[in-house]
Amino acid sequence: MKDIEGLREIANRYDVLICDIWGVLHNGKTPYEGADEALISFRAGGGKVVLLSNAPRPSDSVYERLENIGVKKNICDAIVTSGDLARAIAEDYSAAGKVGCHIGPAKDAPLLAGIGAEFTDSLARADYILLSGLYDDTTETPSDYEEFIAEALACGGKHGLPMLCANPDRQVQFGEKIIYCAGAVAERYEQRGGEVVWIGKPYSAVYDYVKIRIKELGRAKEGAGAQEGAGAQEGAGAQEGEPRLLAIGDGAKTDIIGAANARLDALFISGGLAAIGGDDLEIKSATLLASENTHAAWVMQHLVW
Repeated sequence: MKDIEGLREIANRYDVLICDIWGVLHNGKTPYEGADEALISFRAGGGKVVLLSNAPRPSDSVYERLENIGVKKNICDAIVTSGDLARAIAEDYSAAGKVGCHIGPAKDAPLLAGIGAEFTDSLARADYILLSGLYDDTTETPSDYEEFIAEALACGGKHGLPMLCANPDRQVQFGEKIIYCAGAVAERYEQRGGEVVWIGKPYSAVYDYVKIRIKELGRAKEGAGAQEGAGAQEGAGAQEGEPRLLAIGDGAKTDIIGAANARLDALFISGGLAAIGGDDLEIKSATLLASENTHAAWVMQHLVW
């Protein structure tokens, strides 16, 4: 893994960026200075940018959220969220006559809007659970969901009610705080024997969907094909005629492991969730990633051009 000062140092090695949002572009409250400009500069050079988020909401709502936080426009060519996939699965379940029970805050209402799936407030009447987050992530922890977990396990069969986890993140940075996400509750449910369908990073289905979106966008640069590079896989393992992909993210368990599983080069943003900075950035970041049995090709504290 090599420490770089700016994306410009490696931009000509890649055709498409698959970039995380929370922890890379903003901290939940304010943008990281220069991150949006880095993506705009990459696009100005002919590259494509797909934002990939574990947000449990449809991608259309993410644009509005970014604008409200203050992230500049024209930073991407497409957005893919775990919410997009969760909605598709819920629609399939509904077509099969299954009724869901949504667990999550009011802010996740767009996840259910317009999909035509039936939901109930009663676990006893539900065929599955759609978990999008904690009801109040500013005060609650997974420990507050022990009673819910016990009831969900009792309502289903041997492995309880099937749970769709629409946000596999365990924690994210929110301003100066670290808050819990749906993944932390789903992890406890799975540890107690519950059945969990994980939707989003680092699981392969979301990367397959992203690659479909990239094909729809067309080739990003002329003359793609692996060039000489120092990445974990030179040119992101691209075969001749395929775009060279770079994944960018701050989550070791999600962004970086997901990239490795998808055989993509990764740029680890150490100053997000991991809060790694200062001297010996490469060593400290490599140690953290090794503890998760993964690695990245590149590292920088915050995304800048």
